[in-house]
Amino acid sequence: MHEIADRLLAAAAAGHPIAVATAISVEGSAPRTVGTSMAYDGIAVIGSIAGGCVEGAVVDACEEVLADGRPRTVEYGVDDETAFSVGLTCGGQLRIHVQLLDDRLLGALRESQPLEVCRDYTEPAPVQRRMIIVGAMEFSAALSAAARMLGYAVTVCDPRPLFATPERFPGASVVVQWPTEYLRSVDLDNNTAVCVLSHDWRFDSEVLAMALSSGAGYVGAMGSRRTHERRVASLKELGVGGEAIARLHSPIGLDVGASTPEETAVSILAEVLAVRTGASTRSLASTQGPIHSGTSLSVAPRAEV
Repeated sequence: MHEIADRLLAAAAAGHPIAVATAISVEGSAPRTVGTSMAYDGIAVIGSIAGGCVEGAVVDACEEVLADGRPRTVEYGVDDETAFSVGLTCGGQLRIHVQLLDDRLLGALRESQPLEVCRDYTEPAPVQRRMIIVGAMEFSAALSAAARMLGYAVTVCDPRPLFATPERFPGASVVVQWPTEYLRSVDLDNNTAVCVLSHDWRFDSEVLAMALSSGAGYVGAMGSRRTHERRVASLKELGVGGEAIARLHSPIGLDVGASTPEETAVSILAEVLAVRTGASTRSLASTQGPIHSGTSLSVAPRAEV
């Protein structure tokens, strides 16, 4: 439910009773993961629980809950004679719990707290993921917008007030400060991605040295391979060891043929996601087994920037 918390809270504020359906068990292939939720208020649908496969049937279950107020658990799978009629052809098994969105659930959503969906499943508290972008440029603007769509709280840092403006980076926290000074003031943990896009030799190497020596989960830098070689030499001069340098993703991003700022943002975010999840980055057509190997959904809480 945390994934669609903003929309659920807005719908609840309108005063309509809402039935919310949550995937509490997923076996085999399925379009979404455990913890994914969809809601229905008798008028409109919020979210998607199975990529279109079972939504119609889930809405029917929501209507029953809205009618009698009683929670219920429904199941869909390949051995279910209704599976193909509702569109579940991917081969997975889904258990979905449907209940009214009550004050207890609303309170947990507002406070970003663990959420007891039912006796068999508790959705953990959402993780706040942050991205720090060093350098205010068009590539930074595209990356900031795309990262926010994925739930990241974004900070853009650049010492140039002409370029680092809220108008260029809507929704992001804009810091006009020398990047090394800013990094000294923040805690870089495993849920933080640091992306250096600045190409400024006055501070680039020092910023990367600080990020690589921290607990940041991802550190990347934009530039050519020749630029990368110069950066590595500078990092060694600053005393950064080989193990730390090996954490640097440079040139930044995955090789997807990106050229424009928007395409480059996709390339960078794909690499950030792959590093976070430990994914292979191979084409899904060349892999085997379930597409979604994880058993839970991890989402970022609503960011206040």
